[in-house]
Amino acid sequence: MILQEQFLLADGKSIPKLGLGTWEIADEAVADVVKSAIELGYRHIDTAQAYGNERGVGEGIRKSGVPREALFITTKVEAEIKNYDDALASIKHSLKIMELDYLDLILIHSPQPWADFRTNKTYFEENLAVWRALEEAQNEGLVRSIGVSNFKVSDLEHLIAHSKSKPVINQFLAHITNTPHEVIHYCQSNDILIEAYSPIAHGQILNHPDIQTMAKKYNVSVPQLCIKYCLALGLLPLPKSSNPAHIEANAQLDFNLSHDDLEQLKKMDTIANYGDAEVFKVFSEGTK
Repeated sequence: MILQEQFLLADGKSIPKLGLGTWEIADEAVADVVKSAIELGYRHIDTAQAYGNERGVGEGIRKSGVPREALFITTKVEAEIKNYDDALASIKHSLKIMELDYLDLILIHSPQPWADFRTNKTYFEENLAVWRALEEAQNEGLVRSIGVSNFKVSDLEHLIAHSKSKPVINQFLAHITNTPHEVIHYCQSNDILIEAYSPIAHGQILNHPDIQTMAKKYNVSVPQLCIKYCLALGLLPLPKSSNPAHIEANAQLDFNLSHDDLEQLKKMDTIANYGDAEVFKVFSEGTK
């Protein structure tokens, strides 16, 4: 059962192979969602400072009744924070409002502030300062593993070349019709696990006819096919849902993709748009 399986990270820590994403779930609603997911067997919950729901995620963890050490909890330093002091302070603030003694994983949310996302402004030196704050948080026992999100190969190369440690995770937009092969190859060659956020393309491939046809072939839903695709590539999917039935179904993945079908899925064209998510830079970039 996928909820009981784990990846081994380069730092020796283990991480559940499937996580629950919480982006766009309101703080006042997310506690019940997290509690339901944990009751269904999920042990990996992903949030971020920018989501504005860390307090609710912490509440859901406590309400679940599952021991803290049995869970894997991630948050992310806001993309706009690009200095050591503010980054370290933000991590301590996240712990305070979540009412947790430690986090399992902290990520730099983006190599650039969102206003400059994927521009020629690299923020290489600023990211090194934030990375030192993550290393310090790890040294203090505030967090067990550290990583990044949305980092392209050039961002990773500079960080690794100028740091004492390297990220164990790079969380990246990845799904059928948008498979970032260059980033995947680089990360897997450097023992960096990729977490695939929006593995169902923010819902925009639910009606994709070719994907629907393949899902019917395996007698599964389109979301199940999409999540299995990420796992077949060695990625860790983070599907987001607030519906307990969908959360449960997303973990029912007792099937295997054939080699030919996997290759076909890898080559599917990029979707035209991400609907209402186009206003977010990570998605508008994904259609280019």
